[in-house]
Amino acid sequence: MSDSLERLYQAVLAAKDLDPAVSRTAKLFQRGPAKMAKKLAEEAIEVVIDAVNGNSDAVIRESADLLYNLTVLWASAGVRPADVWREMERREHLLGIAEKLPKSAVKLPKVSAPRVARRPIVALESRGLRKRH
Repeated sequence: MSDSLERLYQAVLAAKDLDPAVSRTAKLFQRGPAKMAKKLAEEAIEVVIDAVNGNSDAVIRESADLLYNLTVLWASAGVRPADVWREMERREHLLGIAEKLPKSAVKLPKVSAPRVARRPIVALESRGLRKRH
């Protein structure tokens, strides 16, 4: 998978300076990180809704969109797929493979990233979830 994301990343870099009238990637770069982040969030929500509704085919399609938009945001932020894989390996060495590191049970080395206030968790119910188009 890392080879596929690296190819996607390279394609994003190659397309970022194309004509925004013909390139979705160039258009996202022209609009900036806030628009990129909004598109990423929209795709994530669509994946969640499709997963809750049990639509596996749609989860696959929307996940591809999610990975594309994540890769665009990475490129804008100067983050390479290899940087993310290194972080995943670091976590694996600390705790083994896990979906996410615990927030409080294990003391991890401090990183220089600023802390962001957490937002409350919102529960989703499967009844009535629909994607907006």
